[in-house]
Amino acid sequence: MQAAWRYGVPVSDVSHEAYCGEISSRAHELRTAVRSAEAGPAATPVPSCPGWTLTQLARHVGGTHRWAAQIVRTRATGPVSHDMVDDVFSPGPETPAELDDWIAEGAAELTGVLREAGPDAPVWTVAPGGTAGFWARRMAHETTLHAADAAFVSGAAFAVREELARDALDEWMGFGALPRVLEAAGPDAPPLTGPGRTLHLHATDTADAEWLVNLTSVPVTWSHAHEKAAVAVRAPLTDLVLLLYGRRSAADASVEVFGDEDLLALWLERSGFWLRK
Repeated sequence: MQAAWRYGVPVSDVSHEAYCGEISSRAHELRTAVRSAEAGPAATPVPSCPGWTLTQLARHVGGTHRWAAQIVRTRATGPVSHDMVDDVFSPGPETPAELDDWIAEGAAELTGVLREAGPDAPVWTVAPGGTAGFWARRMAHETTLHAADAAFVSGAAFAVREELARDALDEWMGFGALPRVLEAAGPDAPPLTGPGRTLHLHATDTADAEWLVNLTSVPVTWSHAHEKAAVAVRAPLTDLVLLLYGRRSAADASVEVFGDEDLLALWLERSGFWLRK
C-alpha cells in the first residue's frame, strides 16, 4: 500500500488533538523523571544523549516547545532562531522544581497555541508541510523520544502506542526521502542508492505494519509493503521507532536483522540527517 501524500509529506491518520494530548502526557513523564532523580537532575547523566544530564534534557525539551509555539503563534513565514533549543548549557532553570515548571509551562504554551491555530493554519516548517499540523506531529514525536531518554535513566517502562508508533515511522520515512538527505553526504561519501538496495522494516507485535524503502534510484521512495529486500529488520513497533532514532541498535536482543547490515547502518545514518539540522 502506498502512503497518501500532501504537501510533500505523508498524510497522518492521527488527529491534531491526539498529537496535543501526546505532547502533554510525554512532557508529564519527563517531569516525573526530573523530580524523582535521586542524585538530582544536574548529576544524572542521560546515556542516550551523550554529554547531557537530565537538566540539559529538560531545558532542551522546554526550549523546543517554546520555539515551536513561537513559530505557530506568530504564523512565522521563515526560519525562527532556535537558540533556546540548542543552548542548554547557558544559565537557566536548575532545581527540580524550576525544571518541572519549565517543562510544564512550555508544553502548555505549545499545546495551547496549536489548539488555537488548528491543524491547517499556514506557518513556516523545517521540512515540507507548511501548517501548524506539521508542528503538532513533529513535537509529539520529539517529546516522545525524549520521554524515552528519561525513561532509560529512571528505569520506567516505556512504550509508544501503536497509532503513534506507526505515525512516527511514517514521518521518519518521509523525512528520509527528502533530497537533502542524499545531498548532505557529499561527493566522496559511500553511495546510499544503487541497484538492489532496498530495506524492509516489519513490526512483530502487530499486523500489517511494514515499510519498504527503495534505494535503487533517486529520488528515494517508500511504501507500506511486504517484499523481499536486501536487508530486513524485525522488531516490536516501539523498538523500530527507537532504532531509527538511535536509541536501539541492530545488535539489541529485541531487533532481528537479516541481510546487508552495512546497508542498514548507512541508511540509518543518512536518513537521520534531518535530526542534526
